[in-house]
Amino acid sequence: MWEDAGVTEDLDTEVLVVDPNHPEPAAIERAAAVLRAGGVVAVPTETVYGLAADALNEAALGRIFEAKGRPEDNPLIVHVADAAGARAVTGQWPEAAERLAARFWPGPLTLILPRHPSVPRRVSAGLDTVAVRAPAHPVMGALIRAVGPLAAPSANRSMSISPTSAAHVLHSLGGRVDMILDGGPTSVGIESTVLSLVHDPPRILRPGSVSRGELADVLGAVDGGNASDDAGGGFVANGDSPRLSPGTSTRHYAPEAEVVVVPRGDAPGLARALSDGLADGKDAGVLLHTLRPPAGTPSETLPDDPKGYAAGLYAALHALDARCRRIIIEAVPETEPWAAVRDRLMRASA
Repeated sequence: MWEDAGVTEDLDTEVLVVDPNHPEPAAIERAAAVLRAGGVVAVPTETVYGLAADALNEAALGRIFEAKGRPEDNPLIVHVADAAGARAVTGQWPEAAERLAARFWPGPLTLILPRHPSVPRRVSAGLDTVAVRAPAHPVMGALIRAVGPLAAPSANRSMSISPTSAAHVLHSLGGRVDMILDGGPTSVGIESTVLSLVHDPPRILRPGSVSRGELADVLGAVDGGNASDDAGGGFVANGDSPRLSPGTSTRHYAPEAEVVVVPRGDAPGLARALSDGLADGKDAGVLLHTLRPPAGTPSETLPDDPKGYAAGLYAALHALDARCRRIIIEAVPETEPWAAVRDRLMRASA
């Protein structure tokens, strides 16, 4: 038992294995009972594992922030079953939202819209907006249908590497949450694209697997934002105000190890970074996608395509973080298909 940020780790976290494609009704009902009682349950989605609580229960929402050590100025995403569920938690449902939902839901797209008064302000860090999406994973979908809308950020300690397996959740939040539904590894591997429809034109606040080009095919003009700029990166105009979107902190998705990024294909730069790590007394590992790993160095190699890379990114970071005090990452291309991966690497190395 240990204490951190006023939270005592003393819960008996139950891990319940479920069929990811056809979740057993009895397992869903057990998890639903925990949620109806105000508990928190880690659940697989197609992106990453989420830490779910009843989105309309103020006390249950507090347990999410408490378990994660999450600042309350960082909003939560409300997960719904479909567009009808989204209309129930939003104050406005414009025609653009209807078209996007028809094209991308269920799936990894989150929309920022005006918040319905029935949704606690705590969900949205006190703002009058709400982030909402319909996840594609059968386990999360079944749980939403059993309970109603669920608030669910990633199921890990705040700012750390997001979990793509139940083992990652247990390592990060074991003893802090009531239950983990183990539905195996996630498929997309990084968090959803967040698109603000309260901006004109609509603005991407967090890149994800739904690209700017795909959104533009539906909407026309889409502002790609600027991850280094507060307004474009998901903050409201006043830098001291709550964020419109989760996942926009300068440092986020980060391992405990120091992260160093070297240029793509730069073998000499990789060797120098490894040498510098040894000089600093830091055991180093490498995360590559075109370079060959040096002999004897802990390494993970990911596919040289953005979707394959994204699917394995967090699992690779978890594996290296468990062995190394410095992680050297080969940079990815500066092209639009790699935008979401670049965003995660930028925040991990900030």
